[in-house]
Amino acid sequence: MKTALRTCPLCETSCGLRLTLDDDDSVVRVEGDKDDPFSKGFLCPKGAALGRLDEDPDRLTQPLMRVDGQLRPASWEEAFDEVHRGLNATMAAHGRDAVALYFGNPTFHTMAGFLYRQPLTQVLGSRNVYSASTVDQMPKHVASGLMFGDPMAVAVPDLDRTDYMLILGANPVESNGSLCVAPDFKGRLRAVQERGGKVVVVDPRRTRTAELADEHLFIHPGTDAGLLFGIVHTLFAEDLVSVDVEVTGLDELRSLARDFAPETVERACGVPAATIVRLARELAAAPSASVYARIGTCTAEFGATASWLVDVINVLTGNLDRPGGVMFAKTAGLEIFRSGQPFATGAWRSRVRGLPEVLGEFPVATMADEMETPGEGQIRALLTVGGNPALSAPGAPRLARALSGLDFMVCVDPYLNETTRHANVILPPPRILQSPHFDFLVQIIMVRNYARFSPPVLPLREDQYSEAAILAKLLLVLAGQGPDSDPAGGEEMLLGQLLAAAPGLREILDGADGTERILDALLRLGSYGLSLEAMRQAPHGLDLGPLLPRLPEILCTASGKVDLAPPTLAADVPRLLRRLRGPVPEMVLIGRRHLRSNNSWMHNVAPLVGGSNRCTLHVHPRDVARFGLGERARVRSAAGELEVPVEVTETVMPGVVSLPHGWGHEDTGQTVARRHAGVNANALTDELVVDPVSGNAVFNGVPVRVLPV
Repeated sequence: MKTALRTCPLCETSCGLRLTLDDDDSVVRVEGDKDDPFSKGFLCPKGAALGRLDEDPDRLTQPLMRVDGQLRPASWEEAFDEVHRGLNATMAAHGRDAVALYFGNPTFHTMAGFLYRQPLTQVLGSRNVYSASTVDQMPKHVASGLMFGDPMAVAVPDLDRTDYMLILGANPVESNGSLCVAPDFKGRLRAVQERGGKVVVVDPRRTRTAELADEHLFIHPGTDAGLLFGIVHTLFAEDLVSVDVEVTGLDELRSLARDFAPETVERACGVPAATIVRLARELAAAPSASVYARIGTCTAEFGATASWLVDVINVLTGNLDRPGGVMFAKTAGLEIFRSGQPFATGAWRSRVRGLPEVLGEFPVATMADEMETPGEGQIRALLTVGGNPALSAPGAPRLARALSGLDFMVCVDPYLNETTRHANVILPPPRILQSPHFDFLVQIIMVRNYARFSPPVLPLREDQYSEAAILAKLLLVLAGQGPDSDPAGGEEMLLGQLLAAAPGLREILDGADGTERILDALLRLGSYGLSLEAMRQAPHGLDLGPLLPRLPEILCTASGKVDLAPPTLAADVPRLLRRLRGPVPEMVLIGRRHLRSNNSWMHNVAPLVGGSNRCTLHVHPRDVARFGLGERARVRSAAGELEVPVEVTETVMPGVVSLPHGWGHEDTGQTVARRHAGVNANALTDELVVDPVSGNAVFNGVPVRVLPV
């Protein structure tokens, strides 16, 4: 037996783990690392199953290449020869815009995924770039960018010091926090209550987070922005505004809020006007308070507006950039993702629907349009890294059909799944325990400054490529250097750019490979003056202290002040008002988070499926009786129709049904997932409906009909 320390990479929470391996290098036990200063021994079911996921016999161990219509094992040389041939043939015949990139959620949780994302995009030079961001958190980036000038300036609740927390559309007890990294979120919320604070949850479902809260309020899905505007209206009307940072647009905001009296928004959102007024008063009166909203608000038709109003309230109550309010974390390394330039969108627009680029990418909701519509710039080839858009994208069945019609497709992925089954070449990264781990982007959303480096637990075999080597070689292929180029050349490209302003640093850099040397450089150039060796000397992680005020350091709006009424967001307010004054749909669909799941790629691990992690339709008993439902129901939307098992529960409000995402598995190479196939909720979501400000998909508040089978 041997013991290894490891950061869990399976979600944003970054918990420290202690692994026990046998002589065959199999994980026999997973425990929380009690000496980790951030997670302090916390362990969730996903982390406990890390060994099972890492050793999944269905994981690919060598490349697959399509031969005579069938995917067959191939050598790395054969695979990269085919990648070079396919991508270059497409670019030569149709231009670089004919090749698209798609980056999935797991790329945010690997070192190589973070380091090579921007270089791959730049070297390809295609406008057709997509990612999981536009089916997830893009509204928050847009709101932060327009308010603070920096789309990566995501303010997180100072959870360990706040006295009052208002949570909308988030279920952190099960997710452990999203865009708010806090191991043992449940324990931290209880600590808020134990020190005399209050937790209020607003959600169409009585989630596990809602059950823990001091107060839970049901809300009609998709109307969070109306509720938030009602709070803003009350803060102005009752002279409760207390702004402690430099702002612009205060008078414009007051004018925008005038039409959103609590009595006006009550009918649409379902929250009584008196309760809205009370929430505003409580937020203003609390010694410190934080408003936090997440995916339930982001993946709605007013996602950017809701994300904006969350921080508007934090500003108006004097809780931005102060202890106990919402603050900005500081990463251990150089923050290379901050441009220092005011944020803007729409530098170019999509060819078919004219949707603006945001953060250099188009909405996933228009990817099928760009594949199916003939003409110059039509997508004919696709490179995906760690994603499964055939399940995760809105209108997913249409996108799956479009994938099957591409001229060429290459996927960096450990599984043969619903997306990669369409590929010409699949390049599998190694096991989790064979890869180093350091959280780059996740550090910007931690509730305490912290860093931890995990070296590989197990060595690579001679016939394996690291994920960094795979992406470096793809970078060189796209740069025209051929399939025989050495991956070290790609690593050198990144390191050379990084050291352009500090060439003398190269001589002292440490690391077993190029990826570790890049990490060493970023740490040395960062604010804390750390190094890779310093991280090695702290295998349990480094506590870098509580969050500190740093708004002036990251603020980069044109005015140099927080913009409370960005014109792009203000222009969408009349649409919100029309929506709130319009008819309320009879039935709407929302998503659902599972404690033991994080998107489709965890459904092939037996301990993480079954039990409460089932693909069922949550329906309130009143609606079951109203529609005469039995064990199964037919759910129909403007986009499609599904038949799904019914689970009767009072945890979902009447007029709302809930279906988890990431299911609908096909007969691919995933044995367990196939046995627990479920249905794809994105057969019901409409790719033509997006939040127009951010381009984000709309998964919550989808009008549906529910019929008996």
